[in-house]
Amino acid sequence: MPGKDRPRSLSLPMGVNKAGKVDTSYSWLAAYFMLNLTLTIYNKAILSTFGFSFPWTLTGIHTLCSGAGAMAMARMGYFVPAQLGEHENMVMLMFSFLYTLNIAISNVSLNAVSVAFHQVVRAMTPVFTIALSILFLGKRYSTLTYLSLLPLLLGVYMATVGDYSYSAMGFFLTLLGTALAAIKTVVTNRIQVGRLQLHPLDLLLRMSPLAFVQTVIFSWMQGELDAMVEFCHTKMSVSLVLALLVNGIIAFFLNYVSFTANKKTSALTMTVAANVKQVLSIVVAVTVFGTTIGFLNGLGIVVTLLGGACYSYVDLREKNQRLRPMTPAAPQVHEMENLMSVRVTN
Repeated sequence: MPGKDRPRSLSLPMGVNKAGKVDTSYSWLAAYFMLNLTLTIYNKAILSTFGFSFPWTLTGIHTLCSGAGAMAMARMGYFVPAQLGEHENMVMLMFSFLYTLNIAISNVSLNAVSVAFHQVVRAMTPVFTIALSILFLGKRYSTLTYLSLLPLLLGVYMATVGDYSYSAMGFFLTLLGTALAAIKTVVTNRIQVGRLQLHPLDLLLRMSPLAFVQTVIFSWMQGELDAMVEFCHTKMSVSLVLALLVNGIIAFFLNYVSFTANKKTSALTMTVAANVKQVLSIVVAVTVFGTTIGFLNGLGIVVTLLGGACYSYVDLREKNQRLRPMTPAAPQVHEMENLMSVRVTN
């Protein structure tokens, strides 16, 4: 059916079933971490090398390249866009607005609170995700799952300890941004595994152009668009254009991998992965950019990574238990008893 086709790149010829070894939830999560950290370093390099401090413009480049990349993949036959009705298209419009609003609230709240406070509150996204999944999707989680999240949340707190200054409005906006991040992750998962069952590239194809237009509007409302035009007239260069193009290509692959990992795992797993990625970004800042951290920050990084490993172990164990087939021993006993009774009767 349209929208359910697998990417052509995942099927290998000559009858060798190697795709199953590569196309796993953990391989997609590993790719998510790699591309996310790569994009973080690349963004930092663009900012420090070219002085390109236009976050909305950078987001617009990401969405534009993501839409163009998804369209190119569709033209090459890697997936078939689904035929959607008016209601489904409205869902895509609302999802793109949620995507853009999440970025907007995060940027605004970051200006009203300290970075450490912002990171700690955003680390609570898994809690919001669990609440949304229980209230609206009827999901249930085991006690071990709840316990495995505790070291993760504690580790992020320790890794980002610092100045926890905030205003009342900043606290509200940061909390709202965290809730929106959880909603976005849950909705992304439901669009791909629910009734629509859109291919990740199909979702990217429909969401990106809408998000690009909304990003340009937000950029204009905040005055960044005028500053960007002035920057293009005075400081734009060929090397910067190429750097931004590569940045957009990385963002396309990251969005594709992120959507696919969300589809193959769960919304909760993706929010846990985002927490681990946040701490790994600190590790990158220390090793690549020479950022100095304290003992408590370093201990928090270790605790977070251990918490992520603990959650992964619990998640994998519970998945294996759900997939484990029921033993047919009991039915076989009843069949033998029936057979013996038939022979005795005869």
